Amino acid sequence: MDKLLSSINSPADLRRLSPKQLTQLAKEVRDLIIRVVSKKGGHLASNLGVVELTIALHYVFDFSRDKVIWDVGHQTYTHKIITGRRDDFHTLRRYGGISGFPRREESEYDHFNTGHSSTSISAALGMAVARDHNHDDYNVVAVIGDGALTAGLAFEGLNQAGYLKRKLMVILNDNEMSISPPVGAISGYLSQIIQGQAYNRLKRDVETILTAIPGIGSQMIRFARTLEESIRRVFVPGMLFEELGFRYIGPVRGHNIAALIRTFEQAEQMEYPCLIHVVTRKGKGYRPAEANPTLFHGSPPFDIDNGEFIEKEGSPPSYTSVFADTMIELARKDEKIVCITAAMPEGTGLSAFAKEFPSRLFDVGIAEQHGITFCAGLATQGLKPVAAIYSTFLQRAYDQLLHDVCLMDLPISIALDRAGVVGADGPTHHGLYDLSYLRSMPHIIIMAPKDENELRHMLKTAIETPHPVAVRYPRAKGLGVKLDRNLKTLPIGKAEVLREGEDVAILAIGRMVHPSVQAAERLSEDGIEATVVNARFVKPLDEELIVRLASSIPRLVTVEENSLKGGFGSAVLELLEEKGLNRVMVHRIGIPDEIVPHGDTTLLLSKYGLDENSIYLQIKKLLAEQLKVKKVAN
Repeated sequence: MDKLLSSINSPADLRRLSPKQLTQLAKEVRDLIIRVVSKKGGHLASNLGVVELTIALHYVFDFSRDKVIWDVGHQTYTHKIITGRRDDFHTLRRYGGISGFPRREESEYDHFNTGHSSTSISAALGMAVARDHNHDDYNVVAVIGDGALTAGLAFEGLNQAGYLKRKLMVILNDNEMSISPPVGAISGYLSQIIQGQAYNRLKRDVETILTAIPGIGSQMIRFARTLEESIRRVFVPGMLFEELGFRYIGPVRGHNIAALIRTFEQAEQMEYPCLIHVVTRKGKGYRPAEANPTLFHGSPPFDIDNGEFIEKEGSPPSYTSVFADTMIELARKDEKIVCITAAMPEGTGLSAFAKEFPSRLFDVGIAEQHGITFCAGLATQGLKPVAAIYSTFLQRAYDQLLHDVCLMDLPISIALDRAGVVGADGPTHHGLYDLSYLRSMPHIIIMAPKDENELRHMLKTAIETPHPVAVRYPRAKGLGVKLDRNLKTLPIGKAEVLREGEDVAILAIGRMVHPSVQAAERLSEDGIEATVVNARFVKPLDEELIVRLASSIPRLVTVEENSLKGGFGSAVLELLEEKGLNRVMVHRIGIPDEIVPHGDTTLLLSKYGLDENSIYLQIKKLLAEQLKVKKVAN
């Protein structure tokens, strides 16, 4: 089936193939990607769109020495397949298998770890400057999508690169998509460039004609070059990239391998920054993904024949869908509620909100920093902004959240989706640090629901609270609990006691509440009676309850799906220290100070002691001596 692909063990093998064979190889690579992703899920549409582009890059450049930085990194499947990882490709995104993103630890061909967008140009420029400083000689290539250009970091890199004039190649992969269709002026600008591609052809044709004129041809060329800036402005609107110091080449057809190879060979000879504008089609080669690239961005397993996703029937709604439905319900009653997303209307569930309230949904593009300060401006004028941003991506707006929101105590609500362990996307996407990086900010209130019904009430509470509020929830299906018809406001800083016992108090937050209750039931069978608290709030804590429990129960256990460094357990310890209860025995269960790998969420939660059985075993071990004393007494 994969006759050519089976012979490609390294990029050097590509150079033995003819152009026709390279086209056949692209088909075989595309078929392999579709087969593997259909079984285990993954980033499909973005990877199918860059097959030819990747093959052409590896044909021209030697990335065992040259450097390539893939922006975001969710388009590197072809890169992995032709750089010696073909036989391991079936392990994609599985625990212990190859990552869905570039990893320096995985291959000499992965030169920079990525997962968040818009970092490639800055990283590539750093490599180019280091190359020149070390008197070395290699090419540096950054591959960035049109959606990633909406982030300010990309333009910061372009600005510095154009100023320094170092040899650097930026490939702009323009598929008119990020995850969702791109927004803003940059998208329109790129569309204008595509329509104005006659500029480069005209320039080449004119120079060819003038060169052929005896005697005066060369003089006319020199004169023509003095008019070049005016010609550019006529045929390419704005010439933004050239104004920034780059030589613009393109647009180039991104699925024509021969054209790509010629372009890359030409660009390799340039000794200054150049930007190659490549036009591709997201989902190329698989009709369902071409028809709906947003749906097939991060795809679950699917039936190849019809493109239908394979999901369990009758499963509870996801936290994301409950969030979306609740926001619609709240917005119907309050016209001041507006929602903000950073290029993720589908991923955050807000595409449904946009259908009912198109003028109240603002997609700011891949620009979390701008999004948060935009919310701050909205809040100053009496609106009630709700920013739905993945936990890992809110990290990018740390300064804006502190400086532009918390210091002014502005009432914006942040819906932190994908909090905790997210599974196969791995280290760059796990939301394991939000409790830690938010806790230190003044005025902010931090909540996490035990189930999907409590999420609804927390959203209403957040919107009605005159302070910054963050509500974190996991990438998961709900527990299947009944949803209350009427929404209510929760008392700020008040926890919920779910079970009472005198031997140990388990203080759990968010998704960890349910397995903690289950663990307590098993402990009861062993003669250990546990109090279980749904903390609800990380900030402010229910100080009165925690102090009372610490004064009457010999041991406290905190359970959180967050880094133990500075998280919920740390907050409890700080409270006990402030109240002079330093001698209370506290055991914290959470994520240790290490990088959590990619893998199945259930497996990872078990590995880090955050499932029912692990919580049960850890507490049973902690109370082993106490249990012995109880048995002797009985």
